[in-house]
Amino acid sequence: MSLIPLVAVVGPTASGKTKLAIDIALKYGGEVVSADSMQIYKGMDIGTAKPDKAEMRGVPHHLIDFLDVGTDYSVAQFVKDAHAAIQDIHSRGKLPVVAGGTGLYIDSLLNNIKFDETVRDDKLRADLEKLAAEKGGEALLKMLESFDPETASTLHPNNIKRIIRAIEVYKTTGKTMTEMRKRSRQSPQIYKTCFIGLNFKDRAELYRRVEMRVDLMMERGLEKEVRTLLENGADMDSTAMQAIGYKEIAEAISKGESMAEAAEKIKLATRHYAKRQLTWFRRNKQINWIEASEPYEKICQAAFEIIDKSGIL
Repeated sequence: MSLIPLVAVVGPTASGKTKLAIDIALKYGGEVVSADSMQIYKGMDIGTAKPDKAEMRGVPHHLIDFLDVGTDYSVAQFVKDAHAAIQDIHSRGKLPVVAGGTGLYIDSLLNNIKFDETVRDDKLRADLEKLAAEKGGEALLKMLESFDPETASTLHPNNIKRIIRAIEVYKTTGKTMTEMRKRSRQSPQIYKTCFIGLNFKDRAELYRRVEMRVDLMMERGLEKEVRTLLENGADMDSTAMQAIGYKEIAEAISKGESMAEAAEKIKLATRHYAKRQLTWFRRNKQINWIEASEPYEKICQAAFEIIDKSGIL
């Protein structure tokens, strides 16, 4: 079976991945497959920087805005859905362009990792949920870090369900999620991937962009978006409402804290998340990095040259 050509645009939050992916799709006749674990949810638009129709510029996008906020969504389900979307795009003679900053989603998809969804221990899961309620996500993350530091480095303390899942897998099978992913990579490759990464040599520039993005989200009505979700019955303990931005605003609403204070917490959490994203992606030696502080025209041109030289087309 011949490999499916594919472009993957990766990097930290606020680096411009979405815009670049759309321009690549426009130039090469492609469609975008989102690899963002929070843009999948309906009603979560501002806080996830979900592209609107104008920003999409007519480019079809897959795996965004299709799940209700209360629905859990696993990495395994993402891989299954993304494989189907990519097959569909390729079958119509289009170029799949995968774009996102959720490293676990990207790696699991493009390395064709197989998941065993049958591993389960309900009592252990309940015990861990109780521990999280009593001591918070940091305590669970430290537990995971003691036996699987690689997986722990990719997870935010807010992401309780995924932390619990990683602990559950290890306690049930004796194998870490990292080990399972490495073993799964023995599956045959199905994509011929050109990786493009956006990064900043000056970390302060990335953090400046993060802070500007949070300020813009607040101006656009992030507080109202969170209030609407809560009024429509969103559970504060759901995976979606643990997303950076939503958790901090929801807590500020419930505790009567100021939105200015919530915004500062969002900026701090987002900076930490961007740092973890870079740590994850730097392990991938296939990524062709582009300096994201360059003028946008130069970024586009550099990306096009990388794709043209990659031999995937």
